[in-house]
Parts: sequence; structure tokens; C-alpha cells
Amino acid sequence: MDNFVAFIPVRGGSKSIPLKNIKEFCGKPLVYWTAKAATDCKYIDEVYISTDSEKIREAVMSLGLPKINVIDRKDETATDTASTESAMLDFAERYSFRHIVLIQATSPLLRSDDLERGCEKYLNYNYDSLLSVVKQKRFIWEVKGGRAVPVNYNLNERPRRQEMDGYLVENGAFYITKRESLLKDKCRLSGKVGVYEMPEETYFEIDEPSDWVIMEQLKDKS
Repeated sequence: MDNFVAFIPVRGGSKSIPLKNIKEFCGKPLVYWTAKAATDCKYIDEVYISTDSEKIREAVMSLGLPKINVIDRKDETATDTASTESAMLDFAERYSFRHIVLIQATSPLLRSDDLERGCEKYLNYNYDSLLSVVKQKRFIWEVKGGRAVPVNYNLNERPRRQEMDGYLVENGAFYITKRESLLKDKCRLSGKVGVYEMPEETYFEIDEPSDWVIMEQLKDKS
């Protein structure tokens, strides 16, 4: 049985943007976009949205999307300092499934075909876990002994960006792992880990008001 469930944690206590997960984004509550991507994914059987907020519960239930289940999120897993893993583990202990797709509501550029190709790669390569990434081509520096030094290129042989191999960065859109691995290792990623590469513009997540403006413009163009 290779059933997948999506898990979208959305708490009501965001400090930078109050109730940001249901704030209108391109005409819909923010959580709508990732929930829609999950419900449209052919591999995902059920979508569980975990929240500690009655307002969020009501907003999600009014979306009219199939496969959606709104479940309670324990208070101790919804604090400013609580890890996402704490909410995932609580969910995994209460529900039965084979694979979990953790989806962040703050990544509204996520599409159902990204999720489908991610699930296919996860299964085809027999990974234990998989995460979404973007490739970035940037010149990285660090300070050593009071002086700045380049990390990934030679000062005397500065490459053109298009010639760089680049490096992979988590974009936070989604993670896939097995229920048994999550319960055993207490982590969203473990064992043999694979990556699914998404377009560079999906690097952005909504954490601050300025991110909101950028992401709406990107969403309008997608």
C-alpha cells in the first residue's frame, strides 16, 4: 500500500502577519493555494489541515475542496518555539498512513504537478525521504580570521553565473517521508534522502509583509 496523505500545519499565532494563513492572497485565503495543489495531486488520498484556530478551521471548511480534513492541533505543538516535527509526530501517532507529504501553507507557488513528480521520484528511486529545493547560482562569502574570503569561486577566475553549477537550497514547499521513519527518527528527513528541484522563484516563502507583496506578483505571473 503506497497511500500518501498531505499534512498542512497552520497555526493562528503568527506574529508578523496575524492569521496570515487565511489572509486573502490573490483573491483566496493563503492556505487555499497549497490545499488546492494537494487535493489536485493524484497520489494524495487525504489532505489533513492541522490548526489551533477556530477561525482557520471555519475558513478552511468554507473552501469547498475535496479530500480536506481539518484536525485539531495541540496547543503545545502550536507555540512560537514548537517545531513542525512536534505537530507531525502528534499526527502520525493518531492517524494511519504509509507516506506523509508535509506542505507549508506559506509556499503558494506550489503546484499539483510538482507534488506528483515529487511523489514519483520518491517512489521510483526508493528514497526514504525527499524534499523540494531550488538551484541558486550566487557568489558566497564568509569571514575567516577577520577577513572576507569567497567560498565557492576563485577571485582570479570569477565564472559567469550561467557557467556555475550552483547549489541546492531548501525552499520549504514540501517534504515526503515514511510514517515509520518519522516515528522512529523524529525528523521530517532521514535515511536515503532525495531532492525534487523547483523553479528558482519558488525560493520565496511568506514570513514578512514584504514577502507577501513579492509572492502575489509572482503568483499573478505563474
